[in-house]
Formats: sequence, C-alpha cells, structure tokens
Amino acid sequence: MSHRITNLAILSVSTALMLGSCSKSKNEQLVVVEEIPVVELDVAHSTEVPRTGEYTATVEAFKTNNISSSTPNRIKSIKVDVGSKVSAGEVLVVLDDASIEQLRVRLENMEREYNRAAKLLEIGGGTRQAVDNARTELEAARRQYDNLKENTILTSPISGVVTARNYDPGDMTGNLPILTVEQVKPLKVIVNISESEFTKVHEGMDVSLSFDVYGDERFPGKVYLIHPTIDPATRTFTVEVTIPNTDNRILPGMFARVYINFGTSNHVVVSDRAVVKQSGSANRYVYVFNPADSTVSYNKVELGQRIGDTYELLSGVNDNDFIVITGQTRLIDGSKVEVLKDK
Repeated sequence: MSHRITNLAILSVSTALMLGSCSKSKNEQLVVVEEIPVVELDVAHSTEVPRTGEYTATVEAFKTNNISSSTPNRIKSIKVDVGSKVSAGEVLVVLDDASIEQLRVRLENMEREYNRAAKLLEIGGGTRQAVDNARTELEAARRQYDNLKENTILTSPISGVVTARNYDPGDMTGNLPILTVEQVKPLKVIVNISESEFTKVHEGMDVSLSFDVYGDERFPGKVYLIHPTIDPATRTFTVEVTIPNTDNRILPGMFARVYINFGTSNHVVVSDRAVVKQSGSANRYVYVFNPADSTVSYNKVELGQRIGDTYELLSGVNDNDFIVITGQTRLIDGSKVEVLKDK
C-alpha cells in the first residue's frame, strides 16, 4: 500500500514538472515569435527646388473712368451703350447746351468791353485799373466757358469698353456716373507678397497666370508696379501685375492664380509616401531609419511645396537619410524594424 502511494506521489510530481516545463516552453515560444514590423525604405536627396510663389487675385481693369458732369444738366444724347468699344477723345455724351450758348454770348461782350478799355488807355482816355478789371473778368468768364463746354460734351479719356450706363437721353444727371469706361488692354491683378521676398521682385519681371475657366493654360504677365511700403499687420507688400489680354479672352472680375518665380534653393526632397500626418494636429512627420541598430526615429518636418509625387522638406530630414515609405502604421518612435529586401 505504501509502495503504491509512493508511486502515485512520484507520478504527481513528474506530472507537475512536465506541466511547468510545457508552460515555460510555451511562454518562451511567444517571445520568440513576436513580429518585427517590416518596412520599405527610400533615400532622401537634396536638389535645386524652384521657388515659385502662388497667389490668388481678382482681375481688374487697368484703368476705370466714370463719365459724368460736374454740374447737374439734362442729357441731350448718349452716343454709346454697354459693351461699346471707345477710343480716347471720342465723344460719348452730349448735354443740354442752352447755358453754354448764353455764356458764349456773354463772353463775346466781355471781350469787346476789354478791347474798348484797352484802346481808350492807348489814346489816354481810360485808366489802367479799368483795363485790369476788364481783363480779370474776361479771364474768369473764359474759364467758366471752357469748364461748362467740357461738361457739356463729354469725351472718353481712355480707350476701352463701356461697362455701365446709368441714364438715358432726357434724364437729368445725378449722383451716379452717366457711363463707366474700363481699359481692358491691358488688365491687371493686385497681389500681396511676403516681406521676405521683397528683394526678389522687380518691375518688368515676367510672371505667369492661370484662370479656372481655362484650366491649366498659362498666360503671360509682368510686374507693373511695386508699392513702396510694407503692411506692418500682415508683413506683406503690394504688387500690381499687368496682363496683355491681346485676344480679349480675359475679363475683369475673373478669378486668377498668379505664379512668380523667385529662383531656386537647395532643399531635401522625399517621396510623398514618407510624410505622415499626426492625428488631431496639422503636424507632419517622417520616420527616419538608423542602420546602426535597425530602429526608426519619428522626425517632425516642415513641408515646402509639393513637386509631383514628392515633397520639399524645409527641415527635419537630412540629405541621404533612409526614410520609411511603407509600413508606418505599426511604428512608434524608436521601433525596431526589418527592412524589406528588393526581390
């Protein structure tokens, strides 16, 4: 009986040892088979990157003139309508000329009075004061006549297109201009450029423009005017760009994109697949591989411009760094990784 108990005890101890051994073996196996993330690498490289600024603006007429009279008057005739092309000096509006006729007769009388006073002074029958007074009155009447004449027959100071008409013949002029004439050859856009680019912009500089209505087609333009002050609130300066518009395809009011080439700069470029956006923020990161210990570091980067399927990096990655382009979802800073070998 005691022999049987002894055998049972030995059997129990053996079983316990075997179970313990199996449990330990199983735990060791779990540690051994833990997977290391497999990643694909690319190499960052520095290159000359074009420094192109892109700006948005609304197309404007190069010049705009509102045709109106300085004094209220009745409109006799309007020679043009909206859409009419006009030339500089062309008569556009004729106002009632009754007042100008009256003033012309008065001016002729004053000229005769002045000539009479001057003749009397020559023969000793008048005074210098009378001549001077007559001359002063005559000059004032001439200015008034010229001004009234200018405001009776209204001409266009520029060549352009009539874009607005607010009255008809027979109306009295009021607060609104009778016509609006806009110069559309050339046109212009006004953009605000960062202060840091001030020394790189000069008058006569070539630029290019695109318009949503014409897709990716580019149109030529030139820097026409650089405003001489910097806005302290936005740290920008204003630039006016002219567009030749020789074929009349561009109209005032169109939405434009303006592209200005500021030269090139040497920066690191990486595949767009390497750039990771941090969840919940606008920060961007790139995993950089360290061959010495097969780990990756989580480097915050500053993006420049997108160039095809690559990004320019202004900081965060060095030339010839190995960067991860696939497998980032399983990585954290300091992760040990296995590099996917080329097949």
